[in-house]
Amino acid sequence: MHGQGSTARWAVRQIDRHWLRWVLIAWAAMAAVYLVQRYPQIRWFVLTDTDDNLRMAQVRAWLSGQGWFDLRQYRMNPPQGFDIHWSRIVDLPIAALILILKPFLGTVMAERWAAGIAPLLPLGVTLAAISLAVRRLISPLAWPLAVLFLFGCTSALLMFMPMRIDHHGWQLACLGWTLAGLADPRGARGGATVGLASAISLSIGLEMLPYAVMAGAILTLEWVWDGDRRDRLMAYGITLAGGVAAGFAGFASHDNWAMRCDALTPVWLSAMLAAGGLLVLIAWIAPRGRASRLALAATAGLIVGGGFALLYPQCLARPEGVSDELVSVWLGNVREAKPIFRHPLKTGLALAAVPLVGLIGALIAAWRARGTARLTGWIAASAFIAFAGAMMAWQVRSAPAAQLIGMVGSVSLAWWLLPWCIRHRLMPVRVLGTVGVGLILSGLAVGLIIDKLPIGERGSARRQVVSRAGRQCNTMTALRPLNALPRQTVFTHVDLGPRMITLTRHSAIAGPYHRNEAAILDVHHGFTGDPDGFRRIARAHGATLLVVCPDMAETTIYRARGPRGFYARLMGGERFDWLEPVTLPGETPLRVWQIR
Repeated sequence: MHGQGSTARWAVRQIDRHWLRWVLIAWAAMAAVYLVQRYPQIRWFVLTDTDDNLRMAQVRAWLSGQGWFDLRQYRMNPPQGFDIHWSRIVDLPIAALILILKPFLGTVMAERWAAGIAPLLPLGVTLAAISLAVRRLISPLAWPLAVLFLFGCTSALLMFMPMRIDHHGWQLACLGWTLAGLADPRGARGGATVGLASAISLSIGLEMLPYAVMAGAILTLEWVWDGDRRDRLMAYGITLAGGVAAGFAGFASHDNWAMRCDALTPVWLSAMLAAGGLLVLIAWIAPRGRASRLALAATAGLIVGGGFALLYPQCLARPEGVSDELVSVWLGNVREAKPIFRHPLKTGLALAAVPLVGLIGALIAAWRARGTARLTGWIAASAFIAFAGAMMAWQVRSAPAAQLIGMVGSVSLAWWLLPWCIRHRLMPVRVLGTVGVGLILSGLAVGLIIDKLPIGERGSARRQVVSRAGRQCNTMTALRPLNALPRQTVFTHVDLGPRMITLTRHSAIAGPYHRNEAAILDVHHGFTGDPDGFRRIARAHGATLLVVCPDMAETTIYRARGPRGFYARLMGGERFDWLEPVTLPGETPLRVWQIR
């Protein structure tokens, strides 16, 4: 018994005092498992998302000598190239891994392993942030549950899988540290953490802008309620303004110096500088009464919001600044931008389970924390989780963020219920209750249950055909045979463009990037219009090769908008004397013609 007690005390001491060491060990174990598990994808360079492919193309161009502030992709719509609104921040770890691995593996394998390893880096950063938030909000010993519960956040976890090299993982890492900062009992340190995390996130991209605004609103309202949080608000304002200024100076591309609404441009730079400066000012004034502080905060908000509306009215609509036609033919069809109720019931249940349970857990934790120092942290966390859930209901692309921060509420509920189950006098409750609570609260049970439900099956056969076409046409086996042809510009689907330039020597006309509306619409007009119109558009872009993936998701739009258009007639078997079929070596689902 004495030995068991000593072992238990040692384990508690390790979990408490050396928590970061064990979090990193858990991360290393997870990373090793995922690399082994995803080795086939690494070997075959399976970058399934268009953004992952373009990210690799962007890193290659930089390592080949393209300027630091020049992020145009010149292999799309040559010679002027495609205006890409990203920053170099996410390129840095990928490029570093390639340079480190290249002497040992060669360029080809270095790129593949860099794409496999890079997404696991923000996973470690995120694990540390969420574990820290759990330690601050629940208990110094509760963080292992957060590590385990992350496996139930399937949507969030996918953003960290090998080959998922775009910016989403780093954005989630910033969100995790935002939550850790909101939970920090030390005022200035917590405010600085939130400010820096928000600034880095905004410098990467604007996807998490609503969360950054919500975090700032929470810190401001905390100061309104409790004037002693003055240092917290000042630290937040200073780090937010200073961070976005440094991010803009160090990472904004030449194209992002324009007055655009979709990235950290002078538009959002000025808004964040004004917001940060005004928060520092009102915290410095520091009136004693809550009513006075509320009035100051409201005035600052009106100044920032009103000034933004007056100076940048174009940004009050869609930040992408695109036409209704582009929304109709492309942007409005992006699945991740649709509300959760526009998705199959199975998908909605899987995405919403963790945020919903997390919100319930956070509200219960806030109720139980009343009268303690943790109450403020749980109120902030509850508001943040509720906001994330609302964002997910609006657009399912917010599901990873909602799951990640909602998990903290789920952990709090488990930390409360599991001891009751474990200590229960009945063995079935101790065993089945403990397992059941863990599976349900973590979200793991949802995946096991919904697959058995007879819902959401209608139309699945057609979706399978479209999904299979997309997978097959994006493989190395399908696209590499194109390298047997001389280098040229290819007229192909918008969604195939980034993969085309990543796996072949050829250039493409378009990719799914909204700043390049004219090229995207040209591709759609070419496929949906008459054959002569297609030929004119192809000539205007210098395209000499036509590559088609029958049944790819994008082609369903061509058929719907142009039932007698060029694509429908071509797939119907009609031949044109200015198109010469090309036979590629090997087997490929692609159909190829030379444009004369």
